Formats: sequence, structure tokens, C-alpha cells
Amino acid sequence: MSTTTMALPGTAVKTKRIASIDLLRGTVMIIMALDHVRDYFNNSAYIFDPTDLSKTSVILFFTRWITHFCAPVFAFLAGTSAFISGTRKSKKELSFFLLTRGLWLVLLEFVLVTFEWTFNPAYNVFLVQVIWALGISMVFLAALVHLPWRAILLIGLVLVFGHNILDGVHMEGNILWAFLHDQRYFQLGHTGLFVGYPIIPWIGIMATGYCFGRLYTPQFDAARRRRTLIYLGLGAIALFIIIRAVNVYGDPNPWSAQKTPVFTFLSFLNVTKYPPSLLYVLVTLGPACLFLAFAEGPLNGFTKKVVTIGRVPMFFYIIHIAVIHALAFIGAEISGHSWRDMVLSNWVTGSPALQGYGFNLAIVYLVWIGVVVGLYPLCKWYDTYKSSHREKQWLSYL
Repeated sequence: MSTTTMALPGTAVKTKRIASIDLLRGTVMIIMALDHVRDYFNNSAYIFDPTDLSKTSVILFFTRWITHFCAPVFAFLAGTSAFISGTRKSKKELSFFLLTRGLWLVLLEFVLVTFEWTFNPAYNVFLVQVIWALGISMVFLAALVHLPWRAILLIGLVLVFGHNILDGVHMEGNILWAFLHDQRYFQLGHTGLFVGYPIIPWIGIMATGYCFGRLYTPQFDAARRRRTLIYLGLGAIALFIIIRAVNVYGDPNPWSAQKTPVFTFLSFLNVTKYPPSLLYVLVTLGPACLFLAFAEGPLNGFTKKVVTIGRVPMFFYIIHIAVIHALAFIGAEISGHSWRDMVLSNWVTGSPALQGYGFNLAIVYLVWIGVVVGLYPLCKWYDTYKSSHREKQWLSYL
């Protein structure tokens, strides 16, 4: 992530990386890997949803819940990156880049990422997930950047705050509506289509993140930016608490009293991701703003490594899925299943052949740590290669 310094007309604009943004992005990428390891390795993943309060445990719930931060932060910061990139480009150049990168991500989701999730060359199912949502949001942002900043912010906030009005609208068999606001699975002949990430709120999140990029322009010094980030973060968290307590709007699943106070608290936190509800966005992006507020400062040995991953998030995303799925082949064999059971025709936890497969959370955490540590040298290599070959424009698409 780069920021800019003021330059005279006709002179080159100097840029430097914003380490706090890379640190946040690297953190959520590492957390994201935990969720994907859980999908492929945890025995409970093949029996019940980890946020099902009638069956889950506190540690399993939070193993899943903490990963809620990943997708909204990634989409939000993608918008922020676009704004900062736009300070070095014309609107036309920025719009073209967003359009072409967005279309490239959609293609990547259908061709490569779906294959990595399934390892099935027959493509019995297409998984329409987060990379698709990012790509389509970039396509829309390519058009929105031509509008005034206030108009983009208004559109983004309306989509984020208002889309839950549509929660009661369901159109069985309507693929277009599924793409927009209603997670669905479709069987199209011999091929399945799982629409996991309806796009209306994701467009709003990225558009709002684009406007957020103004905080990283020269007119905002570090102290003013920190104060603003704290206000935004605390405000979002307070708004989450108020709206969630009222229990009328902001999430299709209201909270309720449970068997213990702890599980009642879990119910309060148990917000909806598909599509991301207003409350989901507030409870994830609020703490993210606080993270950014307190992350500006010198890096230590550990945070430098996290920043490295945050500088190459798409590379990490693509590599880590393939690695986790490949390790799951070994896991299947160890647990008495066949590696062939990991060649999938559906989402991994919805595969009947894997009933009874899996390991406890201790193994999940060990595999997760191993995957992250093992991928770090590759991320460092790619970051160095990318930094050393800025003339290669195709690198900006990965």
C-alpha cells in the first residue's frame, strides 16, 4: 500500500508504503487461513456449522467468528488501495485498471480458484465466492470513481446500511437475485453453481473503503488520522451495540437469550456473513479502524513478516488454498479415508464421502501455523520480485 507526497506539477510523485495497512491486511490473511484449514481438517465441520449455538463450543465458535474480519477488511482495503492508486493516475487510467483487474479476478475465481477448492478437473461445481465479489465490486467501482467523492460515499453507505431491507426477498431459482442478495446453490444440468457471495453489500464496502482512502492523503497528518480512525472505530462499535440491542434491523438473524450468559453473548455476536449484514460490517470494520489507529509506528521482527504477507495478499490467497487442499489429501489417508474423497463435486464440508473425517481443533491450529510459516518464504520471494520489477505491469494484477 502506497501513499503520496506533494509534488510540483510535471514532477514525479514519490510514494512509500503504508505499513499499518499492510500489517492489517497481512493479519487478516493469516486469520483467513485458519478458517480454510478448519474447513478441510476439523471433524465438526462435516457435522454442523461452527456458529450453531445448539451444537458448538465457545472455542469453536470464536475459531470461526474471528475469521469474519477477513473478507470485509480485504474488500474495504481494496477500495482504499484504489483511492491511493488514483492519486497517481488519471480517473480514466484508474477506471481502466479497476475494470480490467475486476474482470481478471472474476475469471480467476471461476477457472483457478474453483479448481483449487475442488481439485476436480471436471468442474462439477463452480464456487462463486470472495474473489468474484472483489472482482465485481472493482468493476462497479471503475464506474463510481468518475463521481464526486461525496456521491461515492453516499452510495457506499446506502448499500451497506440499507441492503438489509431486502432480507425478506427470496426468489427461488432466480440466479440473478442470488448474485445480488440471496446466497443459493443451483444445479444446472450436470454442473452445480454455488453463489456464496451476493454482491450488493460488497460493492458498498469497497466504495466506502475507497472514500476512506482520503485519510491517507497528505492533508491528513498522522495525529489527525489517528484521531479520526479512533472516532470511526469506536463509533462503529457503539452503533453495532445499539442496533444489535434493539434487535429489529441490521441482521436477518436476531439474537436471543441462550442456556448460559456466555452463549447469550455469542448469540449477540453471531451476525450474518452471506451476504454481510450491516451489523457484520460494523463489528468487523470498527475494530479494523482501531487496529489502524494504533498500528502506525515502528515494526518489530514479527510484524515485519506479517507486513510481507500483507504486501502480496492475492498471491498468498491463491497459494494457500492449494497447499491446504493438498495437505487434506494426506489427512484423508491418515484418517482412514481415501485421498480421492478430497476430489470434490461440492463445497468441502458438504461432501457426503467425508462424513466421519476430520481432526480436533488442536490439529487444526497446528496445521494452520505450519501452513502460514511454510508460505512465508514464498511470500517474501514474491514481494521482493514484485518490488524489483515494477516495470512489469501484469504484476499489479496478482
